[in-house]
Amino acid sequence: MKYRLLAGGSVLALTAALSACSSSSGPDSANGDGRTTVDVWLMRDSVSAQFQKEFTADFEKRHPTIDVKIQIQEWDGIGQKITAALASNDAPDVIEAGNTQVAQFAESGGLLDLSDRKDELNGEDWLNGLAEPGSYEGKQYGIPYYAANRVVIYRTDLFEKAGIDAAGIKTREQWIDASTKLNKGGTQGIYLPGQMWYALAGFIWDEGGDLAAETGGKWSGALDTPEALRGMAFYEELQALGKGPKDSDEDDPPQAEVMAQGQVAQVISTPGGANVIAENNPQLKGKLAFFPIPGKTADTPGAVFTGGSDLVVPAAAAHPDEAVTFIKELTGDTWQKKLAVAMSYVPNRTSLASAVADDPGAAAMAVGAANGHATPNTPGWAAVEAENPIKDYMTAVLTGGDPAKEAAKASQDITRAMNAGS
Repeated sequence: MKYRLLAGGSVLALTAALSACSSSSGPDSANGDGRTTVDVWLMRDSVSAQFQKEFTADFEKRHPTIDVKIQIQEWDGIGQKITAALASNDAPDVIEAGNTQVAQFAESGGLLDLSDRKDELNGEDWLNGLAEPGSYEGKQYGIPYYAANRVVIYRTDLFEKAGIDAAGIKTREQWIDASTKLNKGGTQGIYLPGQMWYALAGFIWDEGGDLAAETGGKWSGALDTPEALRGMAFYEELQALGKGPKDSDEDDPPQAEVMAQGQVAQVISTPGGANVIAENNPQLKGKLAFFPIPGKTADTPGAVFTGGSDLVVPAAAAHPDEAVTFIKELTGDTWQKKLAVAMSYVPNRTSLASAVADDPGAAAMAVGAANGHATPNTPGWAAVEAENPIKDYMTAVLTGGDPAKEAAKASQDITRAMNAGS
């Protein structure tokens, strides 16, 4: 999903969702001339109109017995709309889903198991942050489509003035040193709001921890493990090198607008944030650049949450073989490279990262994507994000609370939310 990295959509009324389902696909959707129409749902901004036109023309030329009908969907309410489609007998053949949505759709039994198609779909080097959440109970339902993740956006003029070479920042220690040098004279070394929990997740993953863990089929919150506590300790150290609010996230206030005011040297964001910053302050155009979030050691970039999409085939799809053919083309070498360049995405496979080498923001994303992760792969995680005790935990620690006690409380809240429906 275009730079928002969202895990799901708002809920619409079920009747409205049902009425919005595709009506053109079904068991008899082969055309009179022997051609078959494959119905596809892609999300708003996942492809441009020009890319869609070029891909469709090329696909239909290469596959003369298949017509493609692409319907663009809105993210708002898409979870309920897909759920309704999967429960109907009139589902599209291919659906783009947010990578962290796949488990909940697979749990319902509404998706086709594509495990036996992994080899032909180049599954040997899929990005883990897309492939892992695309699987459920050992079976592959989601085929990685594209990814986006966070990087560091920085002010080149402020770095130059401070004598800092951003290319040399490869480790957390170097990052802290640079941010400390920048955090003076009215400049914030880094603007990091207190509740950017996706950034915290990366620091926890770097330490070998996780947000939750599964034991014996039951999930439990894991913020109180030693590894997770070390991740929070680093977040606290970094957050202190600026004036980010301790009780809100990157949207309140919008951090791009804060950086546009001119007193911030760095933010953690998707690369698209640089465009917003420059729009709010044209004087910063040409003074913004990117580097991957640093890791604990120079040889491994910092762990990041991989946002993006997978492609799924409903169990009720009228044309599953043609659906897989469509997915194979869209996720294959040729069109993955073109998609990455056209939309500044990270390709779905590590071996294709060079496709975005000439796009500085996407290139920085691609480095981080190699160490990409996903939120806990269980349908119950949606309830955690809806309540989000992680944010409250972060604020509590940053305002003086005991980390161990606050982590234990948050872990209990996560455990309760994840298992509420079981």
